[in-house]
Amino acid sequence: MPASPAGAIRPRELLRQLFDAAVRRALPEHVMQSCLPPPPRGRTLVLGAGKAGGAMAAAVDALWPAEAPISGLVVTRYGHVPPGYLARSATGAARIEVVEAAHPVPDEAGRQATRRLMGLTEALGPDDLVLCLISGGGSALLAAPADGVSFEDKQAVHKALLRSGAAIGDMNCVRKHLSAIKGGRLAALCAPARLVTLLISDVPGDDPAVIASGPTVPDPTNCADALEILRRYQIDLPVAVRAALQAGTLETPKPGDPAFRDNTVHLIATPQQALEAAAEHARSLGVQAYILSDEMEGESREVGKVQAALARQVARRGQPFTPPCVILSGGETTVTVRNSSGRGGRATEFLLGAALALDGTAGIHVLAADTDGIDGVDDNAGAIVTPDTLERARAKGLNARQCLDGNDARGFFEALQDLVTCGPTFTNVNDFRALLVVPPR
Repeated sequence: MPASPAGAIRPRELLRQLFDAAVRRALPEHVMQSCLPPPPRGRTLVLGAGKAGGAMAAAVDALWPAEAPISGLVVTRYGHVPPGYLARSATGAARIEVVEAAHPVPDEAGRQATRRLMGLTEALGPDDLVLCLISGGGSALLAAPADGVSFEDKQAVHKALLRSGAAIGDMNCVRKHLSAIKGGRLAALCAPARLVTLLISDVPGDDPAVIASGPTVPDPTNCADALEILRRYQIDLPVAVRAALQAGTLETPKPGDPAFRDNTVHLIATPQQALEAAAEHARSLGVQAYILSDEMEGESREVGKVQAALARQVARRGQPFTPPCVILSGGETTVTVRNSSGRGGRATEFLLGAALALDGTAGIHVLAADTDGIDGVDDNAGAIVTPDTLERARAKGLNARQCLDGNDARGFFEALQDLVTCGPTFTNVNDFRALLVVPPR
């Protein structure tokens, strides 16, 4: 792609290259080796969960010394096992088993896999090593209800939280207290073995206690916090579960607990690193790049409006940046579902909110996509907005406002053939957004 002059920039191609650069930086095979410990005197057990779990397991298997025994079980989302490792597993050549289960709502496969995973921790000794491979999505994939919580209750709470518009930290606070494995409980099961956790962050702030609901790290939240979150979002609980939270019987291990004494945590890929990789690629092509934040939160459509206002200021006033430039951000926005028949996720809701606010402003092109390759539960990662998005929509009889109000952003961009589709990426550093501002031709 030509770096200059500005008129030679091909916006769609450039935006897709930036997304691909961000994803590439977060792939486990590229970031894991420096954080792997040496083999222990005892056995090495690999446990894990998340959308990147299959790729993380494949990377460990490839990097671990061939002469050092290793085994384990990792749970990932359906369709998120790299094809090469899937083929190795089918022939028995893979040393780490990878099991697929449902996301974002737990299913029976996830429950059975989690129970098996917990069973593997039995009889661990101080000479053993547990490698925990944790990435976003693990909250749903590690599906073992706490004592007194039925699996059906757990599923219902997951669904209600997803529809509520709750921030990820709030959702995971509740999930921890209804789980037999999250919120530090997996670390307690692994003691007295040495525990090394390798994390790929998908949460604003990269807090290990929030990523996949922190199965191997102390939980600073408590049952009272979980109850307040449920009250705030008006989520009902069965009487017995509410009583257990009120009594504190579902409390999680806290900082200072002996279970965490021999616990090491490494963040091997983060949203900020992915954004920096995208920025570096843009600059290599002669386009200035600016990172707003790697931890943006809020209602997706509202964040879209705010970022559209910033892009308009750049296009019209040359403030605070001079075009051509690209404005990058990450984090995890939310969608409050008002119409359950609509289709879409955080990325497409952000984009439709931005498109309405931009209203055809010349020179502004926007891509938003989820770095795991799946926006919500659909098969697209996100979509692209161009200056003629609304004009093309009207020509097809589409009402952008009605689509947004009906939570059907995916349907809107599908009709325009503007979806970004790449399939599972085998990593997950959450939302990626890029607003490219170029002088109009």
